[in-house]
Amino acid sequence: MLSSHSQRIFTGLAMLVALCAVMALGGWYVFGAALLVALLGLLEYYALFWPGRQGIGKKAIGLVLASCIFLAARSQNMELLAAVLLASFWTANMFFLFCYGTKDRNASFANAAVLFTGLLYLPLSLQLFLFLSPAESALVLLATIASDTGAYYAGCLIGGPKIWPVVSPKKTWAGSFGGMSASVVVSLIIGLGFGNTLQTPWWIWICLGIILNIAAQFGDFFESALKRRLGVKDSGHLLPGHGGIMDRIDGLVLVLPVYFAARTLYPLFVN
Repeated sequence: MLSSHSQRIFTGLAMLVALCAVMALGGWYVFGAALLVALLGLLEYYALFWPGRQGIGKKAIGLVLASCIFLAARSQNMELLAAVLLASFWTANMFFLFCYGTKDRNASFANAAVLFTGLLYLPLSLQLFLFLSPAESALVLLATIASDTGAYYAGCLIGGPKIWPVVSPKKTWAGSFGGMSASVVVSLIIGLGFGNTLQTPWWIWICLGIILNIAAQFGDFFESALKRRLGVKDSGHLLPGHGGIMDRIDGLVLVLPVYFAARTLYPLFVN
Protein backbone atom coordinates (compact mmCIF):
# COMPACT_ATOMS: atom_id res chain seq x y z
CA MET A 1 0.00 0.00 0.00
CA LEU A 2 1.46 3.33 -1.07
CA SER A 3 1.71 6.13 1.47
CA SER A 4 -0.45 9.21 1.04
CA HIS A 5 2.57 11.20 -0.14
CA SER A 6 3.53 8.54 -2.70
CA GLN A 7 -0.04 8.46 -3.96
CA ARG A 8 0.07 12.24 -4.28
CA ILE A 9 3.25 12.09 -6.37
CA PHE A 10 2.08 9.30 -8.69
CA THR A 11 -1.34 10.87 -9.19
CA GLY A 12 0.27 14.25 -9.86
CA LEU A 13 2.61 12.77 -12.46
CA ALA A 14 -0.25 10.93 -14.16
CA MET A 15 -2.27 14.15 -14.34
CA LEU A 16 0.72 16.04 -15.75
CA VAL A 17 1.23 13.43 -18.48
CA ALA A 18 -2.47 13.56 -19.34
CA LEU A 19 -2.37 17.37 -19.49
CA CYS A 20 0.65 17.33 -21.81
CA ALA A 21 -1.06 14.83 -24.11
CA VAL A 22 -4.27 16.87 -24.29
CA MET A 23 -2.39 20.11 -24.94
CA ALA A 24 -0.34 18.46 -27.69
CA LEU A 25 -3.45 17.09 -29.41
CA GLY A 26 -5.40 20.36 -29.04
CA GLY A 27 -8.76 21.08 -30.65
CA TRP A 28 -11.63 18.86 -29.57
CA TYR A 29 -9.35 17.04 -27.12
CA VAL A 30 -8.97 20.25 -25.12
CA PHE A 31 -12.72 20.80 -25.33
CA GLY A 32 -13.47 17.26 -24.16
CA ALA A 33 -10.93 17.30 -21.34
CA ALA A 34 -12.03 20.70 -20.04
CA LEU A 35 -15.70 19.68 -20.22
CA LEU A 36 -15.02 16.39 -18.41
CA VAL A 37 -13.16 18.16 -15.60
CA ALA A 38 -15.94 20.76 -15.37
CA LEU A 39 -18.66 18.10 -15.13
CA LEU A 40 -16.81 16.02 -12.54
CA GLY A 41 -16.01 19.10 -10.50
CA LEU A 42 -19.60 20.29 -10.75
CA LEU A 43 -20.85 16.94 -9.45
CA GLU A 44 -18.51 17.28 -6.46
CA TYR A 45 -19.72 20.83 -5.85
CA TYR A 46 -23.35 19.76 -5.87
CA ALA A 47 -22.55 16.75 -3.66
CA LEU A 48 -21.24 19.12 -0.98
CA PHE A 49 -24.80 20.44 -0.63
CA TRP A 50 -26.79 17.41 -1.79
CA PRO A 51 -24.81 14.30 -0.73
CA GLY A 52 -25.53 10.82 -2.00
CA ARG A 53 -28.74 10.45 -3.98
CA GLN A 54 -30.12 13.78 -2.81
CA GLY A 55 -30.89 16.34 -5.49
CA ILE A 56 -30.46 13.93 -8.40
CA GLY A 57 -32.77 16.01 -10.57
CA LYS A 58 -30.93 19.24 -9.80
CA LYS A 59 -27.58 17.57 -10.46
CA ALA A 60 -28.77 16.29 -13.85
CA ILE A 61 -30.09 19.73 -14.81
CA GLY A 62 -26.76 21.28 -13.80
CA LEU A 63 -24.77 18.85 -15.94
CA VAL A 64 -26.93 19.54 -18.99
CA LEU A 65 -26.63 23.30 -18.52
CA ALA A 66 -22.85 23.00 -18.01
CA SER A 67 -22.57 21.15 -21.33
CA CYS A 68 -24.63 23.89 -23.01
CA ILE A 69 -22.24 26.53 -21.63
CA PHE A 70 -19.28 24.72 -23.18
CA LEU A 71 -21.01 24.25 -26.52
CA ALA A 72 -21.94 27.93 -26.60
CA ALA A 73 -18.36 28.89 -25.77
CA ARG A 74 -17.06 26.55 -28.47
CA SER A 75 -19.19 28.38 -31.03
CA GLN A 76 -17.43 31.63 -30.01
CA ASN A 77 -20.82 33.33 -30.07
CA MET A 78 -20.88 35.57 -27.00
CA GLU A 79 -24.58 36.36 -27.47
CA LEU A 80 -25.34 32.64 -27.36
CA LEU A 81 -23.20 32.18 -24.26
CA ALA A 82 -25.01 35.06 -22.53
CA ALA A 83 -28.35 33.52 -23.52
CA VAL A 84 -27.33 30.15 -22.07
CA LEU A 85 -26.29 31.79 -18.80
CA LEU A 86 -29.60 33.64 -18.56
CA ALA A 87 -31.46 30.42 -19.37
CA SER A 88 -29.48 28.68 -16.60
CA PHE A 89 -30.38 31.42 -14.14
CA TRP A 90 -34.07 31.20 -14.94
CA THR A 91 -34.05 27.40 -14.98
CA ALA A 92 -32.79 27.48 -11.39
CA ASN A 93 -35.41 30.11 -10.52
CA MET A 94 -38.22 28.07 -12.09
CA PHE A 95 -37.08 25.01 -10.17
CA PHE A 96 -37.59 26.95 -6.93
CA LEU A 97 -40.89 28.41 -8.14
CA PHE A 98 -42.47 25.07 -9.00
CA CYS A 99 -41.16 23.40 -5.84
CA TYR A 100 -42.66 26.17 -3.76
CA GLY A 101 -45.90 26.42 -5.69
CA THR A 102 -46.78 22.75 -6.08
CA LYS A 103 -45.44 20.64 -3.26
CA ASP A 104 -43.19 22.34 -0.75
CA ARG A 105 -44.11 25.66 0.86
CA ASN A 106 -40.83 25.44 2.79
CA ALA A 107 -38.79 25.19 -0.42
CA SER A 108 -35.45 26.96 -0.04
CA PHE A 109 -34.19 29.39 -2.65
CA ALA A 110 -30.71 28.30 -1.55
CA ASN A 111 -31.13 25.19 -3.74
CA ALA A 112 -31.65 27.39 -6.81
CA ALA A 113 -28.63 29.47 -5.80
CA VAL A 114 -26.44 26.36 -5.45
CA LEU A 115 -27.60 25.08 -8.84
CA PHE A 116 -26.71 28.35 -10.60
CA THR A 117 -23.54 29.30 -8.71
CA GLY A 118 -22.06 25.90 -9.47
CA LEU A 119 -22.32 26.76 -13.17
CA LEU A 120 -20.53 30.08 -12.65
CA TYR A 121 -17.89 28.57 -10.39
CA LEU A 122 -16.76 25.68 -12.60
CA PRO A 123 -18.04 25.42 -16.21
CA LEU A 124 -18.02 29.16 -16.89
CA SER A 125 -14.47 29.44 -15.55
CA LEU A 126 -13.08 26.36 -17.28
CA GLN A 127 -14.58 27.18 -20.68
CA LEU A 128 -11.99 29.96 -20.85
CA PHE A 129 -9.47 27.24 -21.78
CA LEU A 130 -11.10 27.09 -25.19
CA PHE A 131 -9.77 30.57 -25.95
CA LEU A 132 -6.15 30.00 -24.87
CA SER A 133 -3.19 29.31 -27.11
CA PRO A 134 -1.01 26.29 -26.18
CA ALA A 135 1.58 28.61 -24.58
CA GLU A 136 -1.11 30.38 -22.56
CA SER A 137 -2.60 27.07 -21.45
CA ALA A 138 0.83 25.93 -20.33
CA LEU A 139 1.41 29.17 -18.43
CA VAL A 140 -1.94 29.05 -16.61
CA LEU A 141 -1.74 25.36 -15.77
CA LEU A 142 1.92 25.24 -14.76
CA ALA A 143 1.74 28.45 -12.73
CA THR A 144 -1.20 26.98 -10.80
CA ILE A 145 0.55 23.64 -10.31
CA ALA A 146 3.78 25.40 -9.25
CA SER A 147 1.87 27.54 -6.77
CA ASP A 148 0.32 24.49 -5.15
CA THR A 149 3.43 22.29 -5.23
CA GLY A 150 5.79 25.03 -4.06
CA ALA A 151 3.45 25.94 -1.20
CA TYR A 152 3.07 22.31 -0.13
CA TYR A 153 6.77 21.51 0.07
CA ALA A 154 7.89 24.90 1.43
CA GLY A 155 5.22 24.64 4.09
CA CYS A 156 6.25 21.09 5.03
CA LEU A 157 9.99 21.87 5.12
CA ILE A 158 9.92 25.29 6.79
CA GLY A 159 6.62 25.49 8.66
CA GLY A 160 6.18 28.61 10.73
CA PRO A 161 3.26 31.00 11.31
CA LYS A 162 -0.09 30.24 9.75
CA ILE A 163 -1.70 32.60 7.23
CA TRP A 164 -5.40 32.15 7.92
CA PRO A 165 -5.94 29.30 10.39
CA VAL A 166 -9.69 29.85 10.66
CA VAL A 167 -10.02 29.10 6.94
CA SER A 168 -7.09 26.74 6.33
CA PRO A 169 -5.22 25.65 9.48
CA LYS A 170 -2.26 24.08 7.68
CA LYS A 171 -1.22 26.84 5.28
CA THR A 172 1.82 28.87 6.35
CA TRP A 173 3.46 32.09 5.22
CA ALA A 174 6.52 30.07 4.23
CA GLY A 175 4.35 27.91 2.00
CA SER A 176 2.71 30.99 0.53
CA PHE A 177 6.03 32.56 -0.47
CA GLY A 178 7.35 29.20 -1.68
CA GLY A 179 4.36 28.84 -4.00
CA MET A 180 4.72 32.43 -5.17
CA SER A 181 8.40 31.92 -5.99
CA ALA A 182 7.61 28.80 -8.00
CA SER A 183 4.83 30.60 -9.88
CA VAL A 184 7.16 33.50 -10.74
CA VAL A 185 9.83 31.10 -12.08
CA VAL A 186 7.28 29.35 -14.30
CA SER A 187 5.90 32.66 -15.55
CA LEU A 188 9.40 33.94 -16.39
CA ILE A 189 10.44 30.78 -18.22
CA ILE A 190 7.30 30.51 -20.34
CA GLY A 191 7.02 34.26 -20.86
CA LEU A 192 10.62 34.80 -21.98
CA GLY A 193 10.58 31.62 -24.04
CA PHE A 194 7.24 31.94 -25.82
CA GLY A 195 5.75 35.34 -24.96
CA ASN A 196 5.66 38.65 -26.77
CA THR A 197 9.24 39.57 -25.87
CA LEU A 198 9.28 42.63 -28.15
CA GLN A 199 6.58 44.41 -26.12
CA THR A 200 6.64 42.60 -22.76
CA PRO A 201 9.67 43.25 -20.50
CA TRP A 202 10.87 40.63 -18.05
CA TRP A 203 9.42 42.36 -14.99
CA ILE A 204 5.90 42.03 -16.39
CA TRP A 205 6.27 38.25 -16.23
CA ILE A 206 7.37 38.50 -12.60
CA CYS A 207 4.30 40.61 -11.80
CA LEU A 208 2.10 38.15 -13.67
CA GLY A 209 3.52 35.22 -11.70
CA ILE A 210 2.79 37.04 -8.44
CA ILE A 211 -0.76 37.94 -9.50
CA LEU A 212 -1.57 34.41 -10.67
CA ASN A 213 -0.22 32.98 -7.43
CA ILE A 214 -2.36 35.32 -5.34
CA ALA A 215 -5.39 34.27 -7.39
CA ALA A 216 -4.52 30.58 -6.89
CA GLN A 217 -4.19 31.07 -3.14
CA PHE A 218 -7.52 32.84 -2.79
CA GLY A 219 -9.22 30.21 -4.94
CA ASP A 220 -7.79 27.61 -2.57
CA PHE A 221 -8.91 29.58 0.49
CA PHE A 222 -12.43 29.88 -0.87
CA GLU A 223 -12.82 26.14 -1.35
CA SER A 224 -11.29 25.48 2.08
CA ALA A 225 -13.77 27.85 3.71
CA LEU A 226 -16.65 26.24 1.84
CA LYS A 227 -15.64 22.73 2.89
CA ARG A 228 -15.11 23.73 6.52
CA ARG A 229 -18.49 25.46 6.60
CA LEU A 230 -20.13 22.28 5.28
CA GLY A 231 -18.07 19.94 7.48
CA VAL A 232 -16.29 18.18 4.60
CA LYS A 233 -12.58 17.29 4.49
CA ASP A 234 -12.19 16.60 0.75
CA SER A 235 -14.49 17.43 -2.14
CA GLY A 236 -14.21 13.82 -3.34
CA HIS A 237 -11.98 10.75 -3.56
CA LEU A 238 -11.38 10.48 -7.29
CA LEU A 239 -7.67 11.40 -7.13
CA PRO A 240 -5.63 9.29 -4.67
CA GLY A 241 -3.50 11.47 -2.42
CA HIS A 242 -5.19 14.64 -3.65
CA GLY A 243 -8.87 14.24 -2.84
CA GLY A 244 -11.39 15.32 -5.45
CA ILE A 245 -11.33 17.24 -8.71
CA MET A 246 -12.31 20.46 -6.93
CA ASP A 247 -9.37 20.04 -4.55
CA ARG A 248 -7.03 20.17 -7.57
CA ILE A 249 -8.65 22.96 -9.54
CA ASP A 250 -9.76 25.27 -6.71
CA GLY A 251 -6.94 27.69 -7.55
CA LEU A 252 -7.24 27.26 -11.32
CA VAL A 253 -10.86 28.45 -11.50
CA LEU A 254 -9.76 31.87 -10.20
CA VAL A 255 -6.42 31.95 -12.02
CA LEU A 256 -8.18 31.64 -15.39
CA PRO A 257 -10.33 34.81 -15.21
CA VAL A 258 -7.48 36.74 -13.59
CA TYR A 259 -5.17 35.75 -16.45
CA PHE A 260 -7.79 36.83 -18.99
CA ALA A 261 -8.04 40.20 -17.27
CA ALA A 262 -4.24 40.53 -17.41
CA ARG A 263 -3.98 39.72 -21.10
CA THR A 264 -6.60 42.34 -21.98
CA LEU A 265 -4.40 44.95 -20.29
CA TYR A 266 -1.06 43.88 -21.75
CA PRO A 267 0.03 42.06 -24.97
CA LEU A 268 1.52 39.03 -23.22
CA PHE A 269 1.50 36.70 -26.24
CA VAL A 270 1.36 37.22 -30.00
CA ASN A 271 -1.93 35.78 -31.27
